[in-house]
Amino acid sequence: MSQTETTKTATSESGTQQLLKFIVELGPLVVFFLTNARAGIFWGTGLFIAATLISLAASRILFGRIPVMPLITAFVVVIFGGLTLLLQDELFIKLKPTIVNGIFATVLFGGLYFGKSLLSYLFGDVFSLTEEGWRKLTFRWACFFVFLALLNELAWRLLTTDQWVTFKVFGIMPITMVFAISQVGLLQRHGLEKPEEK
Repeated sequence: MSQTETTKTATSESGTQQLLKFIVELGPLVVFFLTNARAGIFWGTGLFIAATLISLAASRILFGRIPVMPLITAFVVVIFGGLTLLLQDELFIKLKPTIVNGIFATVLFGGLYFGKSLLSYLFGDVFSLTEEGWRKLTFRWACFFVFLALLNELAWRLLTTDQWVTFKVFGIMPITMVFAISQVGLLQRHGLEKPEEK
């Protein structure tokens, strides 16, 4: 096989893997939305917990590992989803995004405080950046997680439960994607050429 064919195969496999990861991570949210629409928040929460655990198992089987961020998210889903079902109080599942994003922001800011750009450990195998690039990217994502936490606090207070679920599934994802795309300029400015690309 030629070098060009090998490169195309690797790119195709990478694209396919990214698509599978997206589907695995999005699956629980879709289950949550559909079940809530048909059977209410408590059934939605129960199946959301089950779907989240299934997605972790799927990640382990398909990719050989469980990413850190989905693992933390799953832990909070089980705890707060469980409290929602146990106490029959939807407030706990509504607080879950605030807690998760708060944890991510705290961890990233904490890493920066101690001189560590923690995103480099998570995504260092995906792209290569200068130290300044990783520091800026980590700071921006930490700020974005704070924004998401505050946005969720406003959303569950101002919206009905069904509106909040819809916003969680169809609002947060596009906002996150737009923010991620907006960081492309930073990645280009601070990118390092990998040895195999020289």
